[in-house]
Amino acid sequence: MKNEAQIRVIYLWKYLYSHTDDSHPVSVQDILKHWSSLGIEASRKSVYHDIDILIALGVDIVCVRSTQNHYFIGNRLFELPELKLLVDAVESSRFITSKKSGDLIRKLGQLTSSAQAEQLDRHIYMDGMPKPSNEAIYYIVDTIQSSIQSNQQISFQYYEYLPTKEKVLKHQGYRYQFTPYALIWNRDHYYVVGWSEKHMKLSQFRVDRMTSVEMMDQPGHQLLGFEPAEYVQKVFGMYPDDLQMVTLFCENDVMRSIIDRFGEGVRTEVVDDDHFQAIVEVAPSPPFFGWIFTFAGKIRILEPDNVREEMRQMASWL
Repeated sequence: MKNEAQIRVIYLWKYLYSHTDDSHPVSVQDILKHWSSLGIEASRKSVYHDIDILIALGVDIVCVRSTQNHYFIGNRLFELPELKLLVDAVESSRFITSKKSGDLIRKLGQLTSSAQAEQLDRHIYMDGMPKPSNEAIYYIVDTIQSSIQSNQQISFQYYEYLPTKEKVLKHQGYRYQFTPYALIWNRDHYYVVGWSEKHMKLSQFRVDRMTSVEMMDQPGHQLLGFEPAEYVQKVFGMYPDDLQMVTLFCENDVMRSIIDRFGEGVRTEVVDDDHFQAIVEVAPSPPFFGWIFTFAGKIRILEPDNVREEMRQMASWL
């Protein structure tokens, strides 16, 4: 009998958690019917007793008092608007496969009532880029994160594409030995930045092109002074060996883009009523020049001369 009473409380908690919210309370009679469907016969007094136990354990059960009291779960770990935000993030992420997105959204739905879970069936319409098909990415990121926290090296293979779109392992399946320092989310892709034993310098790899990732017993290579946020702002995800101070001549309406890229601490000076200049430290590489091109002349390179010349050469290629 004692075990049945304990099981009854657990079933009551699961029922309230899965079926109730402020718009869908249940009555004592509803609870008794639920217990009866599970082979548990009890009285109204048992309902009141078990609800008191759950409240004493910290479960937020709200009672709507009337001729027939109704009950529902109040505060939850996540409120419905928070779950909607999480679902939108999962649905729109190009890092997470369609299958894994579905699995995660179903799990998020278990954190609220069944009625509210129906509102999580949302579809975010993206700008045409497909989700990946590689289910292993999810676990590769986990391995990389674990190696960062434990300061251990990883090994992996890296693949590229032939003109026929066939995947092939780079350097005939060479296994890279690598100390990861940070995972960076850039342009809807994950990149891992760290020390490459092959290149003997700071390098980066796109996570969705890594395969056969394994954590090694060897401790990671120590690199003092590495700052992920600074790396993203200055290097633009490509060539970290050639940082230079570059002066940009900008129209006023691109200030928000300058701040988005370089942060609010970026050095700027007013030039005239319509222009300002920004002094930034960057790697003058094709990604940087490509970023400049997107503004169609609203951002121009003033100095140094060698960077201006590289920009002209890139324009001539186009």
